[in-house]
Amino acid sequence: MKTNKQTIETPRFELHSVFDDGTETRAQIVPVNKPVWMDAGMTRRGFIGAGMTAAAVLALLPKGGAMAATTPATNRMERTESADEPAVGDCGDCRAHSDIVLSLAISPDGKLLASAGCDDLTIKIWGLPDGALLKTLEENKRRVYSVAISPDGKLLASSTPIRLWNLPDGALLKTLEGTKGPIYSVAISPDGKLLASGSGVKTINLWNLPDGDLLKTMEGHTDAVQHVTFSPDGKLLVSCSNDETIKLWNLPDGDLFKTLEGHTAVVRYVTFSPDGKLLVSCSNDGIIKLWSLPDGGLLKTLEKQGVVESLAISPDGKLLVSGSSDQTIKLWSLPDGDLLKTIGNQSVVASLAISPDGKILASGIGSDISLWSLPEGELKTCLIDLKVSPPSAKGATVNALNEYGQIISYTLPCGSPLPAGATCTCNCVPGSYSPPKPQESSGGSSNCTCNQVCTCVPVYR
Repeated sequence: MKTNKQTIETPRFELHSVFDDGTETRAQIVPVNKPVWMDAGMTRRGFIGAGMTAAAVLALLPKGGAMAATTPATNRMERTESADEPAVGDCGDCRAHSDIVLSLAISPDGKLLASAGCDDLTIKIWGLPDGALLKTLEENKRRVYSVAISPDGKLLASSTPIRLWNLPDGALLKTLEGTKGPIYSVAISPDGKLLASGSGVKTINLWNLPDGDLLKTMEGHTDAVQHVTFSPDGKLLVSCSNDETIKLWNLPDGDLFKTLEGHTAVVRYVTFSPDGKLLVSCSNDGIIKLWSLPDGGLLKTLEKQGVVESLAISPDGKLLVSGSSDQTIKLWSLPDGDLLKTIGNQSVVASLAISPDGKILASGIGSDISLWSLPEGELKTCLIDLKVSPPSAKGATVNALNEYGQIISYTLPCGSPLPAGATCTCNCVPGSYSPPKPQESSGGSSNCTCNQVCTCVPVYR
């Protein structure tokens, strides 16, 4: 049969994935000028090592499925990072929640991270600094907007509805009654005796802890209350709202002390510096504002950007972190407000939290949770829950002793540093142990890596 020369000059590649459980998927045959790894300036081995799956390759295609004649400049494979390294802030197929992570809270001892998944109706408890998933709380039947941990680290509050949970085991202690509408924010006072909640029906409630009795309802906002937070000395409660204002309330009586105006859209988040002399706010107008306290004077307005969703200040008060809808995390110096670094991501940054020692930043990026080192702003690892991650996600299981002497098993994304004292295991998750190089053996650091076929090898000692 005569060969059609024109057809031969247009190579076609079939995208095909085979998963560990034996299932496989086939995508349509698509024409390309040359293999993707050649366009990306990497070897075929580098392309495979990057963990690209059929779904990931399809993400590079324009609508309609056909590969463009030339790879766009924004192609994720053309970043300057090595082919074997993830794009900055990119968790690949590792998912922490199945929906956007709206709130994060770190315990005072820095050992636990709580996360709120909005539409997946769950709260998850993770271990730090390794990021092990310890427990999933699924008592909620409504969206989870906010989480807060008490100063003694023994109580977790969440909304909506407002629930109190015991830590670290996650036992449900109480559901608070008497709230109306969605509760967008909860906060616990520095002495652990008060809980504040901000609602979608314009009100703020004060509750006593640990019994959860309603003490006072505060009115003054003319629209939904987005966020509430206590001052470090516990003498002020600050709220921000869709009505574009920030309000300062005296405690414990709850009287309105002052209203700050200046934003031109919904005020999303407010936070205090550790000394209580600085208040930082962010808004849908893309502006971050620095206010002096207690007078409420405007000190500085930081550059306009996408909708600023979240803020966090380091324990030493020298670093401000912001996350926004423009898919970036920004690090700013305080009190001057100079921009130090911008970290690119793949989705909206809706939540942030900094560990008590100031060394770890946790960020909720879409349904992912990333851990970053501070002050460098370098990606440490991503958190993974295999139950909500796609089949293409790969993790390595490890066994480790917890502080109670119990052996616990958990999953880390492939390539994550092996926690001290942990050993790799092979259960249902592909994984193998990679011993450290001779020059690294004294530090006891090594990595878990993932293979298509689960292969266990003796633990290096």
